[in-house]
Amino acid sequence: MRKECVHRSKTGSIVLAALLIAASLIVSSCAGMPRAKAKVTSDADYSKPGMWACLGNDGSAAGKEADCFMICPTVYVAMGKDYNMSIADPVAKIQFTGAANEQKGIYSESCAVYSPFYRQASIEVYSLDASESQKYFDTAYADVEKAFLYYLKNYNHGRPLVLAGFSQGADMCIRLLKDHGDDPLVKKILVACYAIGWRVTDEDISKYPHLKPASGENDTGVIVSYDCEAIDVKSSLVVPNGTKTRSINPLNWKTDSTPADKSLNKGSLIADGSMIQGFTGCYIDPERGSLKVTDVEKSNYPSGPSCFSPGEYHVYDFRFFYRNLQENVSVRIKAFESKGK
Repeated sequence: MRKECVHRSKTGSIVLAALLIAASLIVSSCAGMPRAKAKVTSDADYSKPGMWACLGNDGSAAGKEADCFMICPTVYVAMGKDYNMSIADPVAKIQFTGAANEQKGIYSESCAVYSPFYRQASIEVYSLDASESQKYFDTAYADVEKAFLYYLKNYNHGRPLVLAGFSQGADMCIRLLKDHGDDPLVKKILVACYAIGWRVTDEDISKYPHLKPASGENDTGVIVSYDCEAIDVKSSLVVPNGTKTRSINPLNWKTDSTPADKSLNKGSLIADGSMIQGFTGCYIDPERGSLKVTDVEKSNYPSGPSCFSPGEYHVYDFRFFYRNLQENVSVRIKAFESKGK
């Protein structure tokens, strides 16, 4: 059971959390590194338990009403090596598992969680031109797709499915939905996709009409997505200037710019694993579609790697609204089950 506490003066703990995030999740700068040869096929064997950071059929999720296929964010720093993480690298896998365990708590209250190791693209790839970076993301996706199809065939057994990811993991989730979201089985079992810390544009929806952004707190078969930033930010790595993303506010579950007061925030995650109630509010920027975070001073919240500018709160995307997301997963699962009755 996590400790609950009312917000008083917790800035130091949140900053510590930020430093831990920057050190363990997506640390280092986005400076370009020597090019590496990437593959676009996968020979990963997901029948092996060791290929999963979380494997929900291990008995620990007994009684959970749904499954969650969760894709981890960027933890890999190339440091002159291959731009894709080796799934045989024990150090990288430890970092990967740590990231999985932190994010897992949002979903594990309601779901059996399955999270595959994959050859994720390193943080340096985000500094490359799209024409150069795509092959590294394709390599990552080859593993993710293979793991997802293996999961559907061998582990799902018709159970309701929550698809979830943060940052690179969210990007991979959306790509899975583009390729497989219109498949009859996926359409039948999908509760929602929590693609936190990435973008969904009108262009995406026009090209893939089966992509459906969430419009409320309990619709199903939808994408829950947003990316956090300070009020004065005009462009970010996730939502570049001139791009508009489709977001939903995780506090009031509205898709317009209606402000959500911090009193609606049921728990932000801090470094010691406890929750701060009422820490920050937010609203959706009507022009950018990004999620503007209120009640915080950006100088107190390091953005992490140098590819993020001050005020890009990307590393806090799920931490600022942890408890609200956790409760919403349960709400959407119940709504999904009600529709099936």
